[in-house]
Amino acid sequence: MTTTSRRPAIAATGLRKTYGEHVVLDGIDLHVAEGTVFALLGPNGAGKTTTVHILSTLIRADAGDVRVLGHDLTREPDRVRAGIGVTGQFSAVDGLLTGAENLKLMADLLHLGRAAGRRRTADLLERFDLVDAAGKPAATYSGGMRRRLDLAMTLVGEPRLIFLDEPTTGLDPRSRRAMWQIIRDLVAGGVTIFLTTQYLEEADQLADRIAVLDHGRLVAEGTAEELKRRVPGGHIRLRFADGDALALASRVLGDAPRDEEALTLRVPSDGGVRSLRALLDRLDDAAVEVESLSVHTPDLDDVFLTLTGHPTQEKVSA
Repeated sequence: MTTTSRRPAIAATGLRKTYGEHVVLDGIDLHVAEGTVFALLGPNGAGKTTTVHILSTLIRADAGDVRVLGHDLTREPDRVRAGIGVTGQFSAVDGLLTGAENLKLMADLLHLGRAAGRRRTADLLERFDLVDAAGKPAATYSGGMRRRLDLAMTLVGEPRLIFLDEPTTGLDPRSRRAMWQIIRDLVAGGVTIFLTTQYLEEADQLADRIAVLDHGRLVAEGTAEELKRRVPGGHIRLRFADGDALALASRVLGDAPRDEEALTLRVPSDGGVRSLRALLDRLDDAAVEVESLSVHTPDLDDVFLTLTGHPTQEKVSA
């Protein structure tokens, strides 16, 4: 089933928020299909966290029509809250409590009952590989463990939609990838994930659809591949066995940049199957043998920089 044919977990039209004269969200539209990962990208101050706060009922929008899990955000906030979970930028874990106690506290707040709370706590400790650390104060946990515990606490109420606001900020690469696998498993189980992130690789790895937010406006939306194709710079690199084949290919293809030493041509392309097939057909018709080829397309860092004028956080900190 395509994401466009799924029922919307979030449907927002004309979402707007201002603080005094400062416009944070300038009439954005969002459509998030159930059982998918939707990533909202944007530089610092773009409005990502404000969007999450509005959609999760933490603050009110100034204007816009929003339905979350089929419920009107303004008229039915309690029904919305009953179906969602939020993991914010900063951990909600109580460092003085053990991992198990944090989960039991959430179970009590959700009125699960003693037996059900114990079962849910044990299940989540196992699921998030926290059994060995369950009796230790959360303050002693590593960053990755605290993040896993934070998300486990969000899952105590079994939400259908989870807002993850920059969930892997500050994690080492191994912990980040562990979190990615947890997110994939949640989606495989039917949960919808609304993800904000500044890590372009994270969106590329996880998201079914990506929206780019800048100065309170959505400047692009699509799959990762669709967004990459919007940015110039894609090309196909052709390598030939000898100089004669390179010279013939150069005559056939015209102005493609040529590297005599490497015996390669660089041909502008969107990287699509159709354009690749057309290129190879032209060479085949001219009896030009290609020894090897590679397709190069812009990455999401290029998309981000082109659309927002800002480098990503990864490149800023590099």
